[in-house]
Amino acid sequence: MEAQRETNDLRLTDISEKARWMRRRAMQMVHAKKLGHIGGDLSATDILAALYFGVLRYDPKNPNWPERDRFVMSKGHATGVLYTALCAAGYFPEGWLDTYMEPASKLNGHPNRNYLPGVEANTGPLGHGFPIALGVAIAGQLSGADYKTFVLTGDGEQQEGSNWEAAMTAGHRRLSNLTLIIDRNRLQQGAPTEETVSLDPLEDKYRAFGWEVSEVDGHDHAALLEALEAPSSGGPRCIIANTVKGKGVSFMEHKTKWHHGVPNDAEFDQAMEELSA
Repeated sequence: MEAQRETNDLRLTDISEKARWMRRRAMQMVHAKKLGHIGGDLSATDILAALYFGVLRYDPKNPNWPERDRFVMSKGHATGVLYTALCAAGYFPEGWLDTYMEPASKLNGHPNRNYLPGVEANTGPLGHGFPIALGVAIAGQLSGADYKTFVLTGDGEQQEGSNWEAAMTAGHRRLSNLTLIIDRNRLQQGAPTEETVSLDPLEDKYRAFGWEVSEVDGHDHAALLEALEAPSSGGPRCIIANTVKGKGVSFMEHKTKWHHGVPNDAEFDQAMEELSA
Protein backbone atom coordinates (compact mmCIF):
# COMPACT_ATOMS: atom_id res chain seq x y z
CA MET A 1 0.00 0.00 0.00
CA GLU A 2 2.82 2.39 0.86
CA ALA A 3 4.54 1.75 -2.50
CA GLN A 4 1.26 2.33 -4.33
CA ARG A 5 0.73 5.57 -2.45
CA GLU A 6 4.21 6.78 -3.37
CA THR A 7 3.60 5.89 -7.02
CA ASN A 8 0.33 7.82 -7.03
CA ASP A 9 1.99 10.80 -5.35
CA LEU A 10 4.76 10.84 -7.95
CA ARG A 11 2.23 10.63 -10.76
CA LEU A 12 0.22 13.54 -9.33
CA THR A 13 3.39 15.60 -8.89
CA ASP A 14 4.35 14.97 -12.52
CA ILE A 15 0.88 15.93 -13.74
CA SER A 16 0.96 19.12 -11.65
CA GLU A 17 4.36 20.11 -13.01
CA LYS A 18 3.30 19.38 -16.57
CA ALA A 19 0.13 21.46 -16.15
CA ARG A 20 2.12 24.39 -14.77
CA TRP A 21 4.50 24.28 -17.75
CA MET A 22 1.62 23.93 -20.22
CA ARG A 23 -0.16 27.00 -18.85
CA ARG A 24 2.94 29.17 -19.02
CA ARG A 25 3.94 27.93 -22.49
CA ALA A 26 0.44 28.45 -23.91
CA MET A 27 0.41 31.98 -22.50
CA GLN A 28 3.76 32.70 -24.18
CA MET A 29 2.51 31.38 -27.52
CA VAL A 30 -0.70 33.40 -27.53
CA HIS A 31 1.06 36.58 -26.44
CA ALA A 32 3.85 36.19 -29.00
CA LYS A 33 1.53 35.66 -31.96
CA LYS A 34 -1.34 37.91 -30.74
CA LEU A 35 -3.78 35.12 -31.57
CA GLY A 36 -5.48 32.31 -29.70
CA HIS A 37 -8.09 31.40 -27.10
CA ILE A 38 -6.20 31.60 -23.84
CA GLY A 39 -9.24 31.49 -21.54
CA GLY A 40 -10.30 28.08 -22.81
CA ASP A 41 -6.68 26.91 -22.91
CA LEU A 42 -6.34 27.59 -19.20
CA SER A 43 -9.65 25.98 -18.25
CA ALA A 44 -8.74 22.75 -20.06
CA THR A 45 -5.08 22.49 -18.99
CA ASP A 46 -5.58 20.22 -15.99
CA ILE A 47 -7.88 17.91 -17.93
CA LEU A 48 -5.31 17.46 -20.70
CA ALA A 49 -2.47 17.03 -18.22
CA ALA A 50 -4.39 14.28 -16.42
CA LEU A 51 -5.20 12.57 -19.72
CA TYR A 52 -1.78 12.67 -21.34
CA PHE A 53 0.33 12.02 -18.26
CA GLY A 54 -1.93 9.77 -16.26
CA VAL A 55 -4.44 7.95 -18.45
CA LEU A 56 -3.91 7.74 -22.21
CA ARG A 57 -2.02 4.86 -23.82
CA TYR A 58 0.08 6.16 -26.74
CA ASP A 59 3.50 6.01 -28.36
CA PRO A 60 4.80 9.36 -29.67
CA LYS A 61 7.42 7.52 -31.75
CA ASN A 62 4.61 5.63 -33.46
CA PRO A 63 1.65 8.04 -33.58
CA ASN A 64 -0.50 5.64 -35.58
CA TRP A 65 0.09 2.66 -33.28
CA PRO A 66 -3.12 0.63 -33.71
CA GLU A 67 -3.46 -0.10 -29.99
CA ARG A 68 -3.23 3.53 -28.88
CA ASP A 69 -6.09 5.17 -27.04
CA ARG A 70 -7.80 7.83 -29.12
CA PHE A 71 -8.26 11.41 -27.91
CA VAL A 72 -10.32 13.93 -29.87
CA MET A 73 -10.05 17.62 -28.92
CA SER A 74 -13.51 18.74 -29.96
CA LYS A 75 -13.01 22.26 -28.59
CA GLY A 76 -10.51 22.73 -31.37
CA HIS A 77 -10.02 26.44 -30.82
CA ALA A 78 -8.01 25.65 -27.64
CA THR A 79 -4.94 24.65 -29.62
CA GLY A 80 -2.49 26.47 -27.38
CA VAL A 81 -2.90 23.94 -24.60
CA LEU A 82 -3.35 20.97 -26.94
CA TYR A 83 -0.05 21.68 -28.64
CA THR A 84 1.77 22.08 -25.32
CA ALA A 85 0.37 18.70 -24.20
CA LEU A 86 1.48 16.98 -27.41
CA CYS A 87 4.90 18.57 -27.13
CA ALA A 88 5.33 17.55 -23.48
CA ALA A 89 4.20 14.03 -24.43
CA GLY A 90 7.07 13.82 -26.93
CA TYR A 91 5.27 14.08 -30.26
CA PHE A 92 7.46 16.93 -31.53
CA PRO A 93 10.31 19.19 -30.31
CA GLU A 94 9.56 22.29 -28.24
CA GLY A 95 10.92 24.54 -30.97
CA TRP A 96 7.82 23.83 -33.01
CA LEU A 97 5.74 25.73 -30.44
CA ASP A 98 7.49 28.93 -31.51
CA THR A 99 5.85 28.59 -34.94
CA TYR A 100 2.33 28.68 -33.46
CA MET A 101 -0.12 30.40 -35.83
CA GLU A 102 2.56 31.30 -38.36
CA PRO A 103 1.78 30.91 -42.08
CA ALA A 104 2.32 27.30 -43.20
CA SER A 105 3.00 26.21 -39.61
CA LYS A 106 2.02 22.70 -38.56
CA LEU A 107 0.57 24.37 -35.45
CA ASN A 108 -2.24 26.41 -36.94
CA GLY A 109 -5.36 27.82 -35.35
CA HIS A 110 -7.25 24.53 -35.37
CA PRO A 111 -5.59 21.11 -35.10
CA ASN A 112 -4.95 19.31 -38.38
CA ARG A 113 -4.20 15.58 -38.32
CA ASN A 114 -2.60 15.81 -41.78
CA TYR A 115 0.13 18.10 -40.44
CA LEU A 116 0.71 17.24 -36.81
CA PRO A 117 1.50 13.86 -35.20
CA GLY A 118 -0.78 13.01 -32.29
CA VAL A 119 -3.84 14.81 -33.65
CA GLU A 120 -6.65 12.33 -34.24
CA ALA A 121 -9.17 14.63 -35.95
CA ASN A 122 -9.45 18.06 -37.54
CA THR A 123 -11.73 20.02 -35.23
CA GLY A 124 -12.88 23.55 -34.58
CA PRO A 125 -16.46 23.81 -35.90
CA LEU A 126 -18.45 23.37 -32.70
CA GLY A 127 -20.13 20.03 -32.20
CA HIS A 128 -18.04 18.10 -34.74
CA GLY A 129 -15.46 16.40 -32.52
CA PHE A 130 -17.93 14.45 -30.40
CA PRO A 131 -19.59 12.75 -33.42
CA ILE A 132 -16.12 11.92 -34.79
CA ALA A 133 -15.16 10.32 -31.48
CA LEU A 134 -18.44 8.42 -31.56
CA GLY A 135 -17.48 6.92 -34.92
CA VAL A 136 -14.03 5.99 -33.63
CA ALA A 137 -15.58 4.27 -30.61
CA ILE A 138 -18.08 2.39 -32.80
CA ALA A 139 -15.20 1.20 -35.00
CA GLY A 140 -13.45 -0.12 -31.91
CA GLN A 141 -16.61 -1.86 -30.74
CA LEU A 142 -17.22 -3.50 -34.11
CA SER A 143 -13.61 -4.67 -34.52
CA GLY A 144 -13.22 -5.87 -30.96
CA ALA A 145 -10.26 -3.55 -30.36
CA ASP A 146 -9.37 -2.74 -26.77
CA TYR A 147 -8.44 0.92 -27.24
CA LYS A 148 -10.45 3.57 -25.43
CA THR A 149 -11.78 6.77 -26.96
CA PHE A 150 -11.83 10.06 -25.07
CA VAL A 151 -13.26 13.36 -26.29
CA LEU A 152 -13.12 16.81 -24.72
CA THR A 153 -15.84 19.32 -25.57
CA GLY A 154 -16.49 22.84 -24.44
CA ASP A 155 -19.76 23.37 -22.63
CA GLY A 156 -20.88 25.85 -25.29
CA GLU A 157 -20.68 22.97 -27.76
CA GLN A 158 -23.48 21.27 -25.88
CA GLN A 159 -25.88 23.67 -27.58
CA GLU A 160 -25.21 21.95 -30.91
CA GLY A 161 -27.69 19.33 -32.09
CA SER A 162 -24.97 17.07 -33.46
CA ASN A 163 -23.81 16.44 -29.90
CA TRP A 164 -27.21 15.14 -28.84
CA GLU A 165 -27.43 12.85 -31.86
CA ALA A 166 -24.05 11.46 -30.81
CA ALA A 167 -25.15 11.15 -27.18
CA MET A 168 -28.30 9.27 -28.18
CA THR A 169 -26.38 6.89 -30.46
CA ALA A 170 -23.66 6.19 -27.89
CA GLY A 171 -26.25 5.36 -25.27
CA HIS A 172 -28.12 3.10 -27.67
CA ARG A 173 -24.96 1.19 -28.61
CA ARG A 174 -23.74 0.94 -25.01
CA LEU A 175 -20.31 2.24 -25.95
CA SER A 176 -18.37 1.34 -22.83
CA ASN A 177 -15.15 2.33 -24.66
CA LEU A 178 -16.21 6.00 -24.97
CA THR A 179 -15.60 8.76 -22.40
CA LEU A 180 -16.84 12.31 -22.93
CA ILE A 181 -15.32 15.09 -20.84
CA ILE A 182 -17.16 18.41 -20.78
CA ASP A 183 -15.07 21.49 -19.92
CA ARG A 184 -17.82 23.14 -17.86
CA ASN A 185 -16.45 26.66 -17.39
CA ARG A 186 -19.92 28.15 -18.00
CA LEU A 187 -18.66 30.80 -20.40
CA GLN A 188 -18.75 30.89 -24.18
CA GLN A 189 -17.92 33.59 -26.69
CA GLY A 190 -19.66 36.73 -25.51
CA ALA A 191 -21.80 35.48 -22.62
CA PRO A 192 -22.36 32.81 -19.98
CA THR A 193 -23.74 29.55 -21.35
CA GLU A 194 -26.84 29.74 -19.18
CA GLU A 195 -27.74 33.15 -20.63
CA THR A 196 -27.23 31.94 -24.20
CA VAL A 197 -28.99 28.56 -24.17
CA SER A 198 -29.35 27.00 -20.73
CA LEU A 199 -27.66 23.60 -20.35
CA ASP A 200 -28.64 22.62 -16.82
CA PRO A 201 -29.53 20.08 -15.58
CA LEU A 202 -26.73 18.72 -17.79
CA GLU A 203 -26.06 15.68 -15.62
CA ASP A 204 -29.69 14.56 -15.77
CA LYS A 205 -29.82 14.97 -19.53
CA TYR A 206 -26.90 12.64 -20.15
CA ARG A 207 -28.27 10.08 -17.72
CA ALA A 208 -31.55 10.14 -19.64
CA PHE A 209 -29.58 9.21 -22.77
CA GLY A 210 -28.13 6.14 -21.04
CA TRP A 211 -24.78 7.55 -19.94
CA GLU A 212 -22.92 7.01 -16.69
CA VAL A 213 -22.28 10.51 -15.36
CA SER A 214 -19.87 11.92 -12.80
CA GLU A 215 -19.18 15.52 -11.85
CA VAL A 216 -15.72 16.59 -10.69
CA ASP A 217 -13.53 19.60 -10.01
CA GLY A 218 -11.79 19.97 -13.35
CA HIS A 219 -8.69 21.39 -11.70
CA ASP A 220 -8.25 18.59 -9.14
CA HIS A 221 -5.83 16.11 -10.70
CA ALA A 222 -6.60 13.30 -8.27
CA ALA A 223 -10.35 13.68 -8.84
CA LEU A 224 -9.85 13.76 -12.60
CA LEU A 225 -7.75 10.60 -12.56
CA GLU A 226 -10.28 8.78 -10.42
CA ALA A 227 -13.11 9.72 -12.80
CA LEU A 228 -11.14 9.02 -15.98
CA GLU A 229 -9.90 5.63 -14.79
CA ALA A 230 -13.18 4.43 -13.31
CA PRO A 231 -14.38 1.26 -15.06
CA SER A 232 -17.54 1.45 -17.12
CA SER A 233 -20.48 -0.63 -15.94
CA GLY A 234 -21.44 -1.24 -19.55
CA GLY A 235 -22.20 2.10 -21.18
CA PRO A 236 -20.57 5.37 -22.26
CA ARG A 237 -19.24 7.66 -19.55
CA CYS A 238 -19.64 11.44 -19.26
CA ILE A 239 -17.42 13.47 -16.93
CA ILE A 240 -18.65 16.99 -16.26
CA ALA A 241 -15.48 18.82 -15.25
CA ASN A 242 -16.31 22.07 -13.47
CA THR A 243 -13.59 24.52 -14.46
CA VAL A 244 -12.70 28.20 -14.43
CA LYS A 245 -12.14 30.03 -17.68
CA GLY A 246 -8.73 31.70 -17.47
CA LYS A 247 -7.71 29.49 -14.51
CA GLY A 248 -4.57 30.66 -12.73
CA VAL A 249 -4.60 34.30 -13.86
CA SER A 250 -6.60 36.55 -11.54
CA PHE A 251 -7.75 39.11 -14.10
CA MET A 252 -8.72 36.43 -16.64
CA GLU A 253 -10.75 34.13 -14.41
CA HIS A 254 -14.52 34.05 -15.07
CA LYS A 255 -14.24 36.73 -17.79
CA THR A 256 -15.81 36.27 -21.23
CA LYS A 257 -13.29 38.76 -22.65
CA TRP A 258 -10.61 36.09 -22.46
CA HIS A 259 -12.42 33.61 -24.66
CA HIS A 260 -10.24 34.99 -27.45
CA GLY A 261 -8.58 37.99 -25.82
CA VAL A 262 -4.81 38.49 -26.12
CA PRO A 263 -2.83 39.96 -23.20
CA ASN A 264 -0.81 43.11 -23.75
CA ASP A 265 2.76 43.25 -22.48
CA ALA A 266 1.86 44.37 -18.95
CA GLU A 267 -0.92 41.80 -18.69
CA PHE A 268 1.41 39.12 -19.99
CA ASP A 269 4.04 39.93 -17.36
CA GLN A 270 1.45 39.76 -14.59
CA ALA A 271 0.00 36.52 -15.95
CA MET A 272 3.41 34.85 -16.14
CA GLU A 273 4.20 35.94 -12.60
CA GLU A 274 0.95 34.49 -11.29
CA LEU A 275 1.41 31.26 -13.25
CA SER A 276 4.86 30.90 -11.68
CA ALA A 277 3.54 31.05 -8.12
